[in-house]
Amino acid sequence: MNSHSEDRRRGRGFTLIELLVVLAILGLLIGLVGPRFLGQLGGAKSKTAAIQIADLEKGLELFKLDVGRFPTGDEGLAALVRQPANARGWNGPYLKGSSIPDDPWGRPYRYAYTGVGEPEIVTFGADGAQGGEGENADVRNAR
Repeated sequence: MNSHSEDRRRGRGFTLIELLVVLAILGLLIGLVGPRFLGQLGGAKSKTAAIQIADLEKGLELFKLDVGRFPTGDEGLAALVRQPANARGWNGPYLKGSSIPDDPWGRPYRYAYTGVGEPEIVTFGADGAQGGEGENADVRNAR
């Protein structure tokens, strides 16, 4: 009876070879799927930045309709949530929430307006430096 119960115990477990094969298959799957998943995650941040910039642009247009001008460079995007001192007709806040969102990489959006044309809103991407490609590329509003 002892030999029968020992055979049963041996039959229940996995051999080292079987475990190594399973680990190798899992490693291959992670190697193939992982980069695609991470690539999609990175692209999502750029898309999120573009959507946030579009929302900021809409807020700027509403500000301009009420005040008659875009916020100055000194007033910046903060004028969308807090009334500037010389902004008659301000009827904000023009964004949901009480603050301007940071870009998906945790940095504030850059705002510039020269008084001519449309204002510029930009984030410098994952690396925080001007230019770049892929996730490091600048994301800006269409001017």
